[in-house]
Amino acid sequence: MNICSNQKTVEMEIRTKLKFDAIVIGGGIAGGEAALNLANNGYKVAIIEKELSIGGKMILLSKVFPTLDCSACITTPKVSEISRHPGITIFTETEVEHIEKRGEHDFSAYVKRRPRYVIAEDCTGCQLCEKACPVITKDQFQFNLIGRKAAFIPFSIASPKVAAIDMENCTLCGACEKVCPSNCIDFTQEDRFYEIEARSAIIATGFKLYDPANLPRYGAGLYKNVLTSMQMERQLAPTRPFNTILRPGDGKVPDKIAYVLCAGSRDDSAGNPICSQICCMYSIKQAQLLMGALPMADITIYYIDIRAFGKGYDEFYEQAKGMGVKFIKGKIGKISELENGSLTLRYEDIQSGRIKEAEHDLVVLSVGALANKETPLLFKGLRPDVDKQDFILQGDPVLSPARTTIDGIFVAGTASGPKDIPDSILSAGSAAAEALSYLTM
Repeated sequence: MNICSNQKTVEMEIRTKLKFDAIVIGGGIAGGEAALNLANNGYKVAIIEKELSIGGKMILLSKVFPTLDCSACITTPKVSEISRHPGITIFTETEVEHIEKRGEHDFSAYVKRRPRYVIAEDCTGCQLCEKACPVITKDQFQFNLIGRKAAFIPFSIASPKVAAIDMENCTLCGACEKVCPSNCIDFTQEDRFYEIEARSAIIATGFKLYDPANLPRYGAGLYKNVLTSMQMERQLAPTRPFNTILRPGDGKVPDKIAYVLCAGSRDDSAGNPICSQICCMYSIKQAQLLMGALPMADITIYYIDIRAFGKGYDEFYEQAKGMGVKFIKGKIGKISELENGSLTLRYEDIQSGRIKEAEHDLVVLSVGALANKETPLLFKGLRPDVDKQDFILQGDPVLSPARTTIDGIFVAGTASGPKDIPDSILSAGSAAAEALSYLTM
């Protein structure tokens, strides 16, 4: 008992204490927008982001529906504005250990910042360390489609554009240190702990993508030419791993591509009975982009229902049909692999009422959105309530969608449920407005 107490005392002594008006948990598009709105009103804001870069999932996308505007062209200036704002302090590679409410306008967040093993202030982003590093491992920012070095910059438009050392795979050979022009490699770095006092907090922890490995009938992780929607998104993005669309199994350009909608959505057996709202539209978007990248390709979308509910969404759907994208209303029962790496889809054709099979070179699983179940666990004592799917419960979805069940804690973006990008940004504005109102009380 005394040992535990002593350890806690030592940890508390080495924590750096900081004060802000608001803390935003999550540096995606919703968290960044909320922080920017608060900072533009004169408040000091801290963004806590667990990844090496802010920008969330949006910065990794190709284009956005239904306008097909470049996602990076939208996100990068916004991320740059957030990074340069004097009222915003960004903590990347940082996790919240716990948050507790001590009183009205009085919150304490205990956070841990993991080391990059690079002195961020001195790094020029030259990537010479990456070129010199002899170790290759999987690139999680390219969703394991290719490899990366153990010394690396996450992706070309990362913010901050600072290198990091993956110590789980680093061999400590010293090659990166020898070539670094600013001598910023520092293997002595350790975890840093902070106690951040804030008057308000915004939850913007986003969502998780459904793991299709939980649906073995689709062959995800077993068949190399079965991809997730984010893996295909990366193949279409400007910062893509290849110069064209390729089958991971053999590097061939696919001629027949299938999309399986509701892979992990609207399925009680998969543990996610709700619609993820974005899968239909991002699949149609990718299909249109594929028609442009591979004009001779045959694109087929297998769906339960097409839910094109937003402004311009139905027109976008009709446009895809006009371009030659095939839509088959039917539930996929099983995917099997052929000797040449192609795939056979067995499905129920709803219109004819028959069981059919079709062969495709490449299959894309349109995976759904899940809640971050860890988010409520970050709170010590009082915790915000969650709904049946573990998303943060909104106080009043119509009149006050950003309020949670804890006064002073607000929610933005997909932390409260599946949303597309425009709705996430609107949600961030709502959270910032509610927080501003609370801060001025």
